[in-house]
Amino acid sequence: MRKVRVNLGEKSYDIVISRDLLGELTKFVAGKKYSRQALVVSDTNVAPLFGAAVLEALRAGGLEPMLAEIPAGEASKSFAAAEDLYTKAIELGLDRKSPVFALGGGVVGDLTGYIAATYMRGVPFVQIPTSLLAQVDSSVGGKVAINHPLGKNLIGAFYQPDAVFCDMTMLEKLPKREISTGLGEIIKYGIIWDEELFTYLEQHAEEVLRGNIESYVYMVTRSCEIKAEVVSKDEREGGLRRILNYGHTIGHTIEKETNYTTYNHGEAVAIGSIGAALISRSIGLVGNDFVDRLYHLTKSLQLPTSAAGVSVEAMYGDIFHDKKTIGGKVAWVLTEGLGKTVIRDDVPETVIKHAMQACTR
Repeated sequence: MRKVRVNLGEKSYDIVISRDLLGELTKFVAGKKYSRQALVVSDTNVAPLFGAAVLEALRAGGLEPMLAEIPAGEASKSFAAAEDLYTKAIELGLDRKSPVFALGGGVVGDLTGYIAATYMRGVPFVQIPTSLLAQVDSSVGGKVAINHPLGKNLIGAFYQPDAVFCDMTMLEKLPKREISTGLGEIIKYGIIWDEELFTYLEQHAEEVLRGNIESYVYMVTRSCEIKAEVVSKDEREGGLRRILNYGHTIGHTIEKETNYTTYNHGEAVAIGSIGAALISRSIGLVGNDFVDRLYHLTKSLQLPTSAAGVSVEAMYGDIFHDKKTIGGKVAWVLTEGLGKTVIRDDVPETVIKHAMQACTR
């Protein structure tokens, strides 16, 4: 079992990484001074797989949990879904010490975290991410949100969980595509922070795609270590934490322009990472070798390198609704090579559109 500590003073917490973690979950809740009533939020894909076992583990720890299911998919990160969960929480009689558990991928984690942050001005929150993407990204760092029709994650908060339980056993149930989408974010960590991780992916692509558990443990642990270090230094995205958005500016436009249905988040980030590399090359930060290496790795991990069904003009307009846009200037997270990032808000429109064009088909 691995533990990664997110050091945030009184808000510090552990990310627990191992197989068969439900016993650890029971011990964790038994040791907390939570109220007995608890809410577990999951979706229609995950709840049938793990819902009963998680409820049993929580009961063994002394809680009386209720499971609330939301429809699987990005559309559930909405005001309507949030209102339904608030109603369930009120009907259950949840108080300010009643824990809320997110059992699922990034959509479940973001929505549940937003509920936890805002119900009664904040109740305890625990993440049980069931996808590779959620384990290495959205479950760590305390960014919780719902979407608005004009943009992704525009309504949200910074709200840290009490703990994160990354159970490798749950990854065995994932469809192959869901493994690849998690790899889109893991590639990003290699680009922004750790050349060794990037090289590991290059050298072990086949085992990773086969579902090798040792590979999962390494990738999840290393990704969480990187994100924990960044978040510990910059919880509220005032500086360093912005590097975690590498690939996301173009990625979010792809998700929006395809109505969040054609490409999942990790796929969009993979394409956006290439777009950011192309911008970096255009302004002289990296050379052809870096871009070629990134293209090769992305393809070898069975991720898309371009998007269909999007237009450059629409994508360009979308970036000005991005949270990273301040005063009409887009703060681009770019690369100077593996482990080296730079923030630039002076990228010419022609360079951006050229990169976007190269990311479409």
